[in-house]
Formats: sequence, structure tokens, C-alpha cells
Amino acid sequence: MIDWKQDPHRRFNPLTREWVLVSPHRTQRPWQGQVEETAAEKAPEYDPQCYLCPGNARAGGVENPKYTSTFVFDNDFAALKPDTGADRFERGGLLLAETEPGICRVVCFTPRHDLTMAGMEIAGLCLVVDTWADQFSELGERPMINYVQIFENRGAMMGASNPHPHCQIWSSRSLPNEIVKEQNAQRNWRESRRSCLLCDYLRLERASPERVVEENESFLALVPFWAVWPFEILLLAKRHMTGIDKLNRAERKGLAEILKSVTARYDRLFRAPFPYSFGFHQRPTDGMPHDEWHLHGHFYPPLLRSATVRKFLVGYEMLAGPQRDITAETAAERLREA
Repeated sequence: MIDWKQDPHRRFNPLTREWVLVSPHRTQRPWQGQVEETAAEKAPEYDPQCYLCPGNARAGGVENPKYTSTFVFDNDFAALKPDTGADRFERGGLLLAETEPGICRVVCFTPRHDLTMAGMEIAGLCLVVDTWADQFSELGERPMINYVQIFENRGAMMGASNPHPHCQIWSSRSLPNEIVKEQNAQRNWRESRRSCLLCDYLRLERASPERVVEENESFLALVPFWAVWPFEILLLAKRHMTGIDKLNRAERKGLAEILKSVTARYDRLFRAPFPYSFGFHQRPTDGMPHDEWHLHGHFYPPLLRSATVRKFLVGYEMLAGPQRDITAETAAERLREA
């Protein structure tokens, strides 16, 4: 008899059609690395050296207004530019390149330099959710924009260049790789089963909630069955909707509440500010309805055993496929206890 809590096995991710190797028995191996806690530095409410604080000059030389809630601006060092002309390069079907226009923006959550989503008031986070929805609609209505990616990198460990609470929005003409995978999977599921992949998955998880971390009236947070990162969380809208712009007022508040509580759990897990990459996946903005899409968010945090020990994708994972030692069920239990 297989012991799914101890024996090595593979788990399937229906959103990407990929597998992850799970090796629960490896949690028993000796560990001689660091496991100590780290003391978080107390940040000031306003930092005169921060290029995202109100009234300060940004890295590109533009001075920020003295904003009092959320603040959105075009990224001074954007990865995509709206005026990029159309061109293509191809040699023998093996060397292929094409231009990619787009618009990149930064959203400051609050003028307070010392806050995070976990520390913000619900009213302030509701304004952030409103801003995300407005930006998704405004950028998505532009003819050259076919996808709007909203994401936050928190912590230097995840490449955040500034601790001021903020996120980025990259909108592009082409669909990013992960979106193509998820779109194909959700479309195929809808065509073959006449239902929504993530609606069906949500019902399964709620029926046996060992991987559920928490939920409210509008959203459910869980460690997905196929998680790769040690304490990965999938955030699911309970009502079927294709994008963040479809949230009603109560659901926007529900999203703000669960974002605050999930990030607070992360900070409590190792008693330290928890780094992560977080972002929403939602329908493309190419003018098609995309009823197959179900609004959801992904938290990808790297910490493994403590605030100083993180998971790296190395060796087997870089050359073969993702692997994890801590099962999704164990991770969810620890997050519930935090």
C-alpha cells in the first residue's frame, strides 16, 4: 500500500499540464543549515531617500506628487515600451525574434513607507483592489494590449528593488507563457467537460479541506495539491468570474481581507517579514469573452525552513522538473497554525 504522506510520487497540475515530484520522506534527512530567526529592521513612515515616497524624486528624475492613497505612474525603466515598432527576425526556423510593445506601470499601495499588505487597514487595501481593477480595464481596452499582468515582488530575496509597498503592472501585446498554458488547460476542460476547471477544483478542495488555509464569503486560500514552492498559496474567487474587474463591492472587500490575512500568516510562520512573488491570472484583453477563465492569484514564497533558508530551483529541478519535500497538506497545516 502506498503511503501518500511518506512515499515518493508525482502530482499533476491541471492548469499547466505539468507534473511535480513529491518526496515527503526527504524531510527526515539531516539538516545542518541555519534555522534562526531574523530581526526585522523598523522602517520609517517616510524615507527621504526612497524614490517611491510622496514628494521625493524618482530614479528617473521625476518628482512624485504628495499622494495620500494609491499612486500609479508609468515605470521610468519599463521592460516594455508602447512605441516599439513592428518587426520580426527569422533564420531557418531556429532563430526567431519579434518586437513586443507594451506599457509598464508601478502602483504604490500607500504613502506610508513602513507598511505592507499585512499591516495596512482594510479600507486602504480596498483602494488598492479598486486601482488594480481600474488599471486592468483601462490598459486592457487599448487595441495593442492583449494581456495585463498585475504582480508584486516582496522582499530583496525576490528581487524587490525598494521596500516601499508597491506592485507592478506589465501589459503586453502577446500572451505570456504561463498564461498560454493556463488558457489552453481551462479551455480544454470547458470544452470537454462543459464546466470550469477551477470551479470544479474549488468544490473538491472545500469538500475535503486539508489543504485549505482560510476562506471568507468571496475567496478561498489554499496550498494547491500540485504546489511547487514550500508554502505556495492559490487564491480562488468563489464566484466564477473572468477578471478582477468583475468583482462587486463586497467581493473587493473580501479580496482585501484575505490578502491581509494570508500575508500576515506568512509573516508569523517564521516570525519575520516573508518574501514572495504574488500575482493575478485572469482573462486576456483581446476582446473575446474567455468564459473559460476563472480569476485567481498565485503566491510563490521561497522560504523553506526559516527566514534565512530558502528553496532554490537547482540540479534536478533545472534539468528535469520541479520537486518538493514538504507535502501540500503539511504546508497548509502549518499555515493554518500560524
